Amino acid sequence: MKTEGKKLIAQNKKARFNYSVEDSLECGIELQGTEVKSFKDGSISFPDAFAEIQKGEVWLKGLHISEYVYSSVFNHNPDRPKKLLLHKEEIKRLERKVTEKGFTLIPLDFYLKDGRVKVNLGLCKGKKMFDKRADIKERDLHREVQREFRRRLDG
Repeated sequence: MKTEGKKLIAQNKKARFNYSVEDSLECGIELQGTEVKSFKDGSISFPDAFAEIQKGEVWLKGLHISEYVYSSVFNHNPDRPKKLLLHKEEIKRLERKVTEKGFTLIPLDFYLKDGRVKVNLGLCKGKKMFDKRADIKERDLHREVQREFRRRLDG
């Protein structure tokens, strides 16, 4: 995906399956020098990543950024919590929704926008098992319709 100066680095497909996304927000991430280089290489892992609001700041936890291979001894801690950059009003709005309605903040996408690392943070609510089954059934039906359509086109 490369449109308008955006380059997708990683996408959290598991989050879209396990959670229903109510709202999403673009955030910047406060990173150290070697973290940015590792990010651009795509050496990140975030299977259980989430964001937490503490003292009026949003922190991303569970994101693993591997150490930069070409760095010397001045490398970063791969598992340190990363601060997300948001406006105070946005943080207050997110905090209200998270505490009142039981939502969770989950990173959905990581991408480069004009050379800066950004994260698409989703305001998510956990899906029940029957919701997941319905999604699987819908996906399978759509796939079957596409196969049938191709068969009829090919003859």
